[in-house]
Amino acid sequence: MGCDHLASVSGTEGYAEEAENLFRRYENISFADVHASVLHLIPTAPCRALDIGSGTGRDAAALAAMGHAVVAVEPTSELRLRAARFHPSLRIEWQDDSLPDLTRVAQRGEQFDLVMLTAVWMHLDERQRRRAMRRIASLVRANGIVIMTLRHGPVPRGRRMFAIAADETIGLAGSEGLRLLVNQNEPSALGTANVSWSRLAFAKIDGYA
Repeated sequence: MGCDHLASVSGTEGYAEEAENLFRRYENISFADVHASVLHLIPTAPCRALDIGSGTGRDAAALAAMGHAVVAVEPTSELRLRAARFHPSLRIEWQDDSLPDLTRVAQRGEQFDLVMLTAVWMHLDERQRRRAMRRIASLVRANGIVIMTLRHGPVPRGRRMFAIAADETIGLAGSEGLRLLVNQNEPSALGTANVSWSRLAFAKIDGYA
């Protein structure tokens, strides 16, 4: 994620410099392989999807190929602009925005059937996580799905990351009307030593404000 007018976005440190390497690594692994454990939760009928921290655009492109209309949010221009060229699709709208507030996305005044945050949450500190969960919940329609991952392991040099327990995240989500569907631990899809991920999925409780 580091970019033009949002150059100070916390959590984006190191991503602009590593953009080329990230494309080689992330685009070498398919959406289906990375998200195998939650594919059954992704709507089959065309829907509105929000990919927060879209990075190289792999997930946004896969969702678009399924027929979904995707808003792909990525604050690092070195990733976002290249992703738009690498994954040209009329079903993807590329958006320069960031957590915890997603100000530009919120200004759209819409809700989404599916919200995905892959390798994003660990960049937020405790205060930011509370604000971010509130915003995310407000962007999900009733019965909509939120899918996210939490990173566990040593922090790469030059990155801003925090150790986050799945229980904390589940608690925050529950307080915002998001009901837990999936909670499981998975190895690194990239084979990174000593790194694992918690895979969490939630459904927005119908009638929750």
